[in-house]
Amino acid sequence: MNFANMGRNIVKVWMAYWDKFLITGLGYTLSLAAIAVIFGTVFGALIALMRMSKIKPLHWLTGAYTGIIRGTPMLLQLYLFYFALPQLIPILNRQQYACVAIALVCNSAAYVSEIIRSGIQAVDAGQAEAARSLGLSQRLTMTEIVLPQAVKNILPALGNEFIMLVKDTSLASTFFIGDIMTQFKLVQGVTYLNIEPLIIVGIIYFIVTSILNKLLGFLERRMRRGDIR
Repeated sequence: MNFANMGRNIVKVWMAYWDKFLITGLGYTLSLAAIAVIFGTVFGALIALMRMSKIKPLHWLTGAYTGIIRGTPMLLQLYLFYFALPQLIPILNRQQYACVAIALVCNSAAYVSEIIRSGIQAVDAGQAEAARSLGLSQRLTMTEIVLPQAVKNILPALGNEFIMLVKDTSLASTFFIGDIMTQFKLVQGVTYLNIEPLIIVGIIYFIVTSILNKLLGFLERRMRRGDIR
């Protein structure tokens, strides 16, 4: 393997196709990740509360949902949503991006719900009982006492889940929806190069996840300083 030629090829590929990797590919990747993170967190929180509910049907239903999602590969889920959703919801016919985004949201919600549930259960039950004895409603006890402490407990795990989700969007390239790995396949087909475009893609993913790690570390430090004060 000639590393000098490889280096020159990497520079040539980057100069010729940087817009496809950065503007198109990274744009699709980050948009998919953002949709999955935002809606996955919202639905995950609802699923966690339903899972902790004393209403047995809700508990069983959400338990079955998280069990199925966590027990099957994401790629299988992507295929199921990609082919089944347009048949169930005709408006989604030929809407590949929407089908993949919905699959990622459903997958994220299942994992986030378990993270949130474990964080809530880690908070000392005596604090909730003390708040209720002081006259706080169940809703205020949850939002003012339990959830703030749960967020501090789950932030590292939640951050790791979000970073994993950014990387897992690469599976969307199976359906050629425009993400970074899709751009790799397109550039590979034009240039007949395999390693060089892959190295560029790897560097982009590494930079993005490193930035996210730094942001999460900053948030954790801010929350720790808040505890000290």
